[in-house]
Amino acid sequence: MIDPVSLLVDLVRTPSPSGDEGRAAGVLADWARAHRLEPEIDDAAVRLVVGGTRPGPTLLLASHLDTVPPGEGWSVAPYDGVLRDGRLTGRGAVDAKASVAAMAAAAAALAAAGGPAAGRLVVLATYSEETRDTTMPRALERLGGAPEAAVVGEPTSLEPCIAQRGQLLVELSWTGDQVHAGWAAGRRPAPVNAISVAARDLVALEGLRFERQHPLLGPVAVNPTEIAAGVARNVTPPICSAMLDIRTTPAYEHAEIVAMLRERLAARVEVYSDRLVPAETPAGSPLLAAVTRVRPASVPFASPTCSDWVFLRHLDAVKLGPGDSRRSHTADEAIELEEVRAGARLYADIAREVLR
Repeated sequence: MIDPVSLLVDLVRTPSPSGDEGRAAGVLADWARAHRLEPEIDDAAVRLVVGGTRPGPTLLLASHLDTVPPGEGWSVAPYDGVLRDGRLTGRGAVDAKASVAAMAAAAAALAAAGGPAAGRLVVLATYSEETRDTTMPRALERLGGAPEAAVVGEPTSLEPCIAQRGQLLVELSWTGDQVHAGWAAGRRPAPVNAISVAARDLVALEGLRFERQHPLLGPVAVNPTEIAAGVARNVTPPICSAMLDIRTTPAYEHAEIVAMLRERLAARVEVYSDRLVPAETPAGSPLLAAVTRVRPASVPFASPTCSDWVFLRHLDAVKLGPGDSRRSHTADEAIELEEVRAGARLYADIAREVLR
């Protein structure tokens, strides 16, 4: 097996915050050429393609090169890629450069062995996944046909994730009467206070019940995360607004949830973002069966985090990669190197099992 560690270290030592992935893409492409692959680079992704000896399906291994900014609280420089005691520490080590490196190593190993028995393996390393400007949709359009199956490279500790929550962002707004607070108590009719109306609605959210629950993800979760109101401390507010972060499941369409909010609340309900719909592996998935055959001890699970799986949700797909998702976006983000090597072996084994 070709070792992915040197590539991972070089990628972590190459800063690639969302929107600035060019140098990291070059690192990946140079590594691929050195391992007798022919990378294709454009404004959507780095693509590595390994063809089989006869026609067959396309298996997609998809991850992303961008990272969130380093933030604060690090004990080491976030882009130094510190190696210590078999562990690599640095921004992107877990999310998701370990998956990129392991996928590239799997592709190189298959190519060195003459390719898969049938079909083709495609590795996609896309950009800006951590933002709403992800290039995954554009990269998929350029594949020349939809793949039959896809593995989304995100940290799952090498266990197959078979369902993930979506995210629906909804803005609520309420209007009231702007008057001098000193005169408000004596006015008839009493002025409408936008904050008071908002408070009643926000309390009512606690009583919102979603009867349909996903067997792995449970119920839809609604949380107010931002609120804004007020002109001055002695003026009743004419407007109040709040943002709801709604973590959705495949049990409900986003439009259903929005309709429920509009029915139950006094607020004006506007959708801020609904692109991150939930995803799940289809029942009877041949891909999941292949993963289980090559890794019999696999424990399928559901994830609360979103990913580019949303753009592959109509395919037979799982989310799977090295690293602990709880370390994503944290200070001192780190990964065990042996897990990255195991990830490369697992990706290659899955490819051989699917493309046979």
